[in-house]
Amino acid sequence: MGSSSVEYMAQTVSPLVNGEAKLVIADKGLAITTAQDAAEIPFSEIDFLILSDYVVKVRAECGDFVFSRMGNWCQPFFDSLCEAYNKAVLRSLFVKGAPLVTAKGDYGYIEPERKAGGSAPVYVYDNCVVVLPTNLGARRVPLCFTSGMDKGGFEVTLRLDTGESYTFAKLGYDMAPFTEAVEAQMRALREKSLKAVKEIDPSLSTVESSNLVKLIPQGASAAFGQLAAAAPSFAAAMEEKIAGTRAAEGYKAFKEICDPARIYIGFRKNEPDGVIAPELPEAEEPAPDPYLIWLIAPSPDGGYAAVEFAEPNAATFVYKTGGDFDGFARQLSRALEAIAFKREVIRLSDEELRKPEYADYYMASKRTTALFLIRENFVGRVIHSSPEAWKRKLTELWGG
Repeated sequence: MGSSSVEYMAQTVSPLVNGEAKLVIADKGLAITTAQDAAEIPFSEIDFLILSDYVVKVRAECGDFVFSRMGNWCQPFFDSLCEAYNKAVLRSLFVKGAPLVTAKGDYGYIEPERKAGGSAPVYVYDNCVVVLPTNLGARRVPLCFTSGMDKGGFEVTLRLDTGESYTFAKLGYDMAPFTEAVEAQMRALREKSLKAVKEIDPSLSTVESSNLVKLIPQGASAAFGQLAAAAPSFAAAMEEKIAGTRAAEGYKAFKEICDPARIYIGFRKNEPDGVIAPELPEAEEPAPDPYLIWLIAPSPDGGYAAVEFAEPNAATFVYKTGGDFDGFARQLSRALEAIAFKREVIRLSDEELRKPEYADYYMASKRTTALFLIRENFVGRVIHSSPEAWKRKLTELWGG
């Protein structure tokens, strides 16, 4: 787990360790040791931290840990523990670099099946807003999916095209810098999206490129019928790109199985640091395409969806949609963006996700509603062996 140079002593009450204990804060968790017992609590398994009346309580999946009788070391211990915990949360949410604006105030959000609020630090980064309470309420709000921004006298609400809304209030003198930074980064992301669609299709008119930025900003997806209506040449250019990838065969089959206009196409330009491309090729292989492309196709009845990535050795992932295929497609793109397009996260079993090597992914799944919902509806994957076997297995998985 790695260790810190600072050691704290506390009277400890917990399901695993009790009595006078040494506490060491590490990068990935908290180590607790007495003369008789020892335990390590990974941050991925900690649900909240709280300090009250000089007592620190840590609620973990294995039970509650209470630390007391720390004297003047209580506050420093809690502050250091929160700092390490928040670093782990930021890492799990794929947040990099220094924040552009830091503030503290009230927050509230409404998500599918979840609603919460409280007071916590709030940060603006180049592509997101992050709220960091020391519990499962931490959230990363992606600006590329922001469809609206409501500004009141003392609060700002960001609305996402996937239906969630996030409100920030009582930021004091930081309200104006916070709002200005969010708007500036939203503009910067739209500019990047505009550049990307023009790179794919240089023939776009001003109206067409403007409509595409609204319809399919980088990291999002849109139905082929919508793309064709907004800019026929861009839709054709995307099909041409797909034809040159491993997904060409799957795309052709999808168009035979379902209405081609309903197939969602998403794209994201691979970043120079490689964050977006999760599976880098060997050095001797050709350089990857500068764009990551994925397809989402509905089953004939819309109850299932097949997800295809235009990358070498990629399997087809199958999910239940709950009868709302369009809503599923939006949530999938939201989930993929949240995990930097590391596609293994959306198909790992719960048992696999709990392994130490996937701790960051596990933390992300507990703090990203879209990722939780997508994973919850995973049915299986289909390996590309032969076209006939692939189509037969796909049909079986979505109940055909």
